Amino acid sequence: MTIAILTDLHANREAVEACLEHAEKRGADRYVFLGDLVGYGADPEWVVQTVRRHVEQGALVVQGNHDAAVAGSLREKLNPDARRVVDWTRGQLTAESVAFLGDMPMRHEEGPWLFVHANGWAPQDFEYISGLLDAGRSMRATRARITFCGHVHDQVLYHMGIQQRVEQFAPVAGSPVPLSASRRWLAVAGSVGQPRDGNPAACYVTFDELNNLLTFWRVPYDHDGAAAKIRAAGLPESLARMLEGTIR
Repeated sequence: MTIAILTDLHANREAVEACLEHAEKRGADRYVFLGDLVGYGADPEWVVQTVRRHVEQGALVVQGNHDAAVAGSLREKLNPDARRVVDWTRGQLTAESVAFLGDMPMRHEEGPWLFVHANGWAPQDFEYISGLLDAGRSMRATRARITFCGHVHDQVLYHMGIQQRVEQFAPVAGSPVPLSASRRWLAVAGSVGQPRDGNPAACYVTFDELNNLLTFWRVPYDHDGAAAKIRAAGLPESLARMLEGTIR
């Protein structure tokens, strides 16, 4: 089985469409969405309903902090631009979509895998994994051999051996990484809808369960069109420029 893992979609229809098409062409037969379906982008209803249809067909979804904020909590913990988008997003969503966001689970553990938006030690607090110490804390807090998460919008792979030493690996897009069964792993999948490294290409990962291979991907898409929608909706200019890669 090949699992496509997408996180931080952030209401970016163009990026989501591109990643789903890319994953399908690479034989993905299961989909996992690690939260933040909404926030920042201009197509929240389309993205929520697209994920909802995938869930009805067997996909997995967990809740992100922007999802929780739109559904009724955590708004005050966001920055002013994000709060502005939360308020706008609520006006774009149907009651059904808001309920879907609010009902999403915070985490999902399945066999050797943990799927979560932010971290393994306290998913509901949405603290960031910003380095080796946080990665180690997350891996030690769970029995999972592989933790998949998002939230930080970067693509990073951490691993920890029997001596409990945590190391970081910078993945190369399109190059499969074998996840040895003798180590524990934490994969930060990057953001579909709002990469923050100056490269506008969308991020996601695929996991080949049979061969224990994890592949990080960067997918070009119409980021200029997505940025134009943000401007047309009257949302903060900085969010459009971030999609264009002119600010981080």
